[in-house]
Amino acid sequence: MPKTVEALLQNIRLLSEQQFQVVQAVRVLVTQTLGPVAEEVKYGGILFTSGVPFGGVFAFKGHVSVEFSQGAGIHDTLGFLEGGGKGRRHIKLHGVGDLSAKKLALHLPLALAAARSRE
Repeated sequence: MPKTVEALLQNIRLLSEQQFQVVQAVRVLVTQTLGPVAEEVKYGGILFTSGVPFGGVFAFKGHVSVEFSQGAGIHDTLGFLEGGGKGRRHIKLHGVGDLSAKKLALHLPLALAAARSRE
């Protein structure tokens, strides 16, 4: 398993250019929306931290998943969050257009606030 973000991105690109483009678009949107965040490779994806860990992006065979660590604490009036576990929620992305279609930029600050409220 890759240990650096760059190595993981290379692996994703080798498997699917589309998945790579979606992952890169998520990373850009996270930074544009929240400012600088720390990234680390964990659990096979890229985890994001801004004072607290709040989510990550994971490439799968048929989609890219943006996971929110405390997603259950997000009041999802738009209905894009999936998952029914105790804490986590996710948004599945099948292409770059899904970032705007599923309003990812609106969910990111909510995910960070939910993670901070659990500290």
